[in-house]
Order: sequence, then C-alpha cells, then structure tokens
Amino acid sequence: MAAIATKFALWKVPALDTLKDAKAYILRQKVNNKEKLSREEKNWISYQVNHNTYFKSGIPVRGWRFDFSDILKTFLVNQYGCWYEYKSIDKTALRNFLHGRINKIVQI
Repeated sequence: MAAIATKFALWKVPALDTLKDAKAYILRQKVNNKEKLSREEKNWISYQVNHNTYFKSGIPVRGWRFDFSDILKTFLVNQYGCWYEYKSIDKTALRNFLHGRINKIVQI
C-alpha cells in the first residue's frame, strides 16, 4: 500500500490529518483501497499532475506531495508538429485537458 503523502517542504507545514478534506487526499485513499475512480476523478488527477511546477507524477498540497505514479502512464503527444510528454491515467483523461488538434498519441 502506498503512503498517502510525503512531506516535501522545508518549512513548517500543517499536519497531514488536517488535509483529509483535500481532493488529492481523498483520491489517494481511493487508489490505496483499490476503489474504482470515476471519469471526473481520473480527469482531475491527470490535469493536476500536468499543471503543477513541483512534480511530474504527484500533486502538491500545502507542503505535502500526493504521489500518483503507480496509476499514471507516460504518453507522447504530437501536436502542432512537436512532440510533448505527459503523464495521465488514460488517453481519455489526456484528451480532456489538451486543446487543439492532436495528430498522434503514443503510450510509452
């Protein structure tokens, strides 16, 4: 079973128990309990992982890193003549947050 979160900040952060209402905490618990994620939850995780500046496979919340690397896959996307690398749960979640014409998606 994966840990719920790991502390990454050097400064004082709130206790992990105070973040039980955070969406990342709730979804990490669902993944740990092997519960099925809804389409909206998969889309949310994929979007958050690709739109933060701290981690490539985790979501930062108030000094804590919620790691989802165990359920994420790596995709190469050809868009506008260039290749980009993204982490996502599946192609549907990836297409959900990408805009514009997508020429090709390849899972690595």
